[in-house]
Amino acid sequence: MPITPAKGPSAEDPAVPAPEGAAEPIMLELVDESGRTIGTAEKLSAHIAPGRLHRAFSVFLFDEHGRLLLQRRALGKYHSPGVWSNTCCGHPYPNEQPFVAAARRTAEELGAAPALMREAGTVRYNHPDPASGLVEQEYNHLFVGIMRAGLRPDPEEVEDTAFVTPAELDAMREKFTFSAWFMDVLDTARPVVREITGDAAGW
Repeated sequence: MPITPAKGPSAEDPAVPAPEGAAEPIMLELVDESGRTIGTAEKLSAHIAPGRLHRAFSVFLFDEHGRLLLQRRALGKYHSPGVWSNTCCGHPYPNEQPFVAAARRTAEELGAAPALMREAGTVRYNHPDPASGLVEQEYNHLFVGIMRAGLRPDPEEVEDTAFVTPAELDAMREKFTFSAWFMDVLDTARPVVREITGDAAGW
């Protein structure tokens, strides 16, 4: 699985490195309500109910026609498997800038880099996932951009992709399940989406 390995000491004892050959835990950055870093937590533990507020990012990429690139999350993912969602989302590693993390994960999941990407604000939400029992308590940094290169999705991360107009998105939302956070992040990002895609795209 082409996920950049987490760097740093083990979660059990921050002073003791993980044993040689053992997978190091993926650590997330915990934040307060204003987005200020207050510590770290292992990824899965941060999502166990009631959840711990942590830093995240969401990316919305569009083609030259103003269509949004959606991804259907791989069926094997531990959280929200098989649902449709925005282009890419994830968590920065501790001390990793959200913009850098967003570009990194877009390349890892979709095999392509944005031609342009801009910050589009932040949103804080609390969304339980009924299927897994996990909770998304996130302070989410949003990014909007343009995708021109061809896609090479990682099948362990992405089940399917689709470029959609606003009308096609509405039709998909009536037919398919989307991630619990999808509309929160899209609605917050819309002002920058409109700046990038133009009025004719209809966002």
